[in-house]
Amino acid sequence: MLPLRAEATAALLDQLERRADDEPCWSWWPADQPVGFTRRMQTYEATMHRVDAELAAGAPVTLLAPDVAAGAIDHAVDVMWGWMPDGAEWRPGGVVELAADDTGARWNVEVGEWLRGDGTVGGPRAVRAGGGGPAASVGAPVADLALWVWTRGGRAHRTGEQRIIDLLDAVVTQGM
Repeated sequence: MLPLRAEATAALLDQLERRADDEPCWSWWPADQPVGFTRRMQTYEATMHRVDAELAAGAPVTLLAPDVAAGAIDHAVDVMWGWMPDGAEWRPGGVVELAADDTGARWNVEVGEWLRGDGTVGGPRAVRAGGGGPAASVGAPVADLALWVWTRGGRAHRTGEQRIIDLLDAVVTQGM
């Protein structure tokens, strides 16, 4: 298996190195179809799977680079948390601010639920907030915040309206 994995990784890296970020390329996420999406997605996936391996081995988690951690949070907010099935209805609940205490980066996220066609709750969802002030906040150094967002541990402190924190917890708990 290891030689096969090494060959597949080399082939992927070769293709990514040959292409510009803005070159069209199919991806599973309809809203983002250039090569850059795949490059970014692979960075965050590989990083989190490295963390998984470290956690499984009982080893200390290697620090995430601040730009990779911030990108992983962007990816969670803009891609992984935003899915809902066709025909579903979005029921927003409120805005929470994710705050990287060490870098000053901020993400305002609207949390809520998507509803099935019959009006029953299908699941939690979060999207980048289009406006409105936050009713809750989650703060941590950017690396810890990324680990927390991706359900890989990380220390984060939460404050604000409990209903909004509960909605965010539902999004985070469902995992990636």
